Amino acid sequence: MSGVSGRVLVVDDNKVIRQLIRVNLELEGFEVVTAADGAECLDVVHQVCPDVVTLDVVMPRLDGIKTAERLRADPRTSHLPVAIISACGEHEAGGADAFLAKPFEPSELVRVVRQLMHRERRERPEAAGPDGGEEPAAVERLQEQGARCVDVPGARAR
Repeated sequence: MSGVSGRVLVVDDNKVIRQLIRVNLELEGFEVVTAADGAECLDVVHQVCPDVVTLDVVMPRLDGIKTAERLRADPRTSHLPVAIISACGEHEAGGADAFLAKPFEPSELVRVVRQLMHRERRERPEAAGPDGGEEPAAVERLQEQGARCVDVPGARAR
């Protein structure tokens, strides 16, 4: 994976947001694969073998919370770090490892994904590269977003 920081599976039903997340992560050296909803995520996750999964909450067919639950229930994916990226409050993040409120700063997105990837590599050394990965920064507690929803231009109403 020369020059690649890791692989991220980005799951969001909004094409513009999927592309925004993809571009920001690719600019930081991540390989990004996308899925349009939770059902597609579950179809491709075993082929993609991501290091981190980002999930929107409100999606058709299978929402982000149910998708995260299914990832956790499958022994092949139970170890995967999951970040919920949602326009609604953190209380809806369920059993996710991290939460990022929409709209988000690109630098915050990259920070959250890197933290999850470093944690994955620490907990599962076989997931790290030959050098063992970078030394992780101190894990900062994500700021609580409360239960209020925030407007996201172009996002579907809940």
